[in-house]
Amino acid sequence: MTNDTPPNPALLPAGLSDLLPPEAETEAAAIGAVMRVFTLHGYQRVKPPLLEFEDSLLSATGAAMADQVFRLMDPDTHRMMAIRADMTPQIARIAATRLSHSPRPLRLSYNGQCLRVRGTHLDPDRQVAQAGVEMIGPDLPQADAEILAVGAEALASVGLTRLSVDLTMPPLISTLLEESGILGDHRTRLAFALDRKDAASVAEHGGVLAQALIDLLLAAGPAERALAALAAAPLTPKARSFAERLAATVEAIRVQAPGLKLTVDPVEFRGLKYHTGVCFTVYAPGHNEELGRGGRYICGDGEAATGLTLYPDAVLRAAPRQQALSRVYVPFGEDGAILRAQGHVTVSGLDKVADPRGEAERLACGHVVIGGTLHALVSE
Repeated sequence: MTNDTPPNPALLPAGLSDLLPPEAETEAAAIGAVMRVFTLHGYQRVKPPLLEFEDSLLSATGAAMADQVFRLMDPDTHRMMAIRADMTPQIARIAATRLSHSPRPLRLSYNGQCLRVRGTHLDPDRQVAQAGVEMIGPDLPQADAEILAVGAEALASVGLTRLSVDLTMPPLISTLLEESGILGDHRTRLAFALDRKDAASVAEHGGVLAQALIDLLLAAGPAERALAALAAAPLTPKARSFAERLAATVEAIRVQAPGLKLTVDPVEFRGLKYHTGVCFTVYAPGHNEELGRGGRYICGDGEAATGLTLYPDAVLRAAPRQQALSRVYVPFGEDGAILRAQGHVTVSGLDKVADPRGEAERLACGHVVIGGTLHALVSE
């Protein structure tokens, strides 16, 4: 027996949702405020396409997102195309090709929607909004600091003035593991133990690195304490260079954005797969969601780059709720131009009604124009 009941037209695939009034307007206003801050700091906006040929989108830094992209066949060229899961690789492509001859540092900004094959346990959404900034060219701590300072100012524009930034240096631990001589199953278990912050397992599988790794694991927290532990740790020259760069970046951030609370996790080595240096994750106190994530990566054929991507959905969940704009019902024959110039939202009548107040209330307006005068509605 078949079920002939038609599917609910409002039903959407898992991880996808409609954004309705007034939330959609709130999101647009917040993204507008963020993008304005980016523009005022000299970050020029670019707009990459939603999908590209697969071999282009998934080249270089884009290869790190290969397992998260939807693919489809282009009916014109019969080539495979892919829908972006992250915008940073597209910015890197633009910088390395169309803007390869532009003066460096090249500052770019962007915003748009991304689609991912699957969400995560903590974030099941598969359609993700992004807004961010990228700086192409200089490999300097001051560049990383500027990116974070601009991001903090952008978040302040939507009411998030208390922020915490967690800094990591994924190549540091990767380098130590590579140079330690710990191989095979022991190395796999050690990496897993570090990922889980399991000091007992680190002691069991860490070999000659065990005590140093445990000390660094326990030092995670406020930047000063973690950096002091790194300075005292017996690191190889290559690992030491990563630790020193992390310390220099913290110092540069203190200068450019002194209000940021900085924490450092010396043994964290999970960044986005394309990250090659210092990484940062931005949080708001009391909220576990990431507001943004960024870090160093390689653009094109070896050019240094750094950037920060904000996640507007998470930002709005953490930000103070914005008061909705006042809606005014303007009956047929009345003029709402002056009200709109003053920043009011007007809802114009299309025909005469007997009860303008009742019509205003029906249309969710808080005010009504009667005889050219603005009146507030008083609910009975």
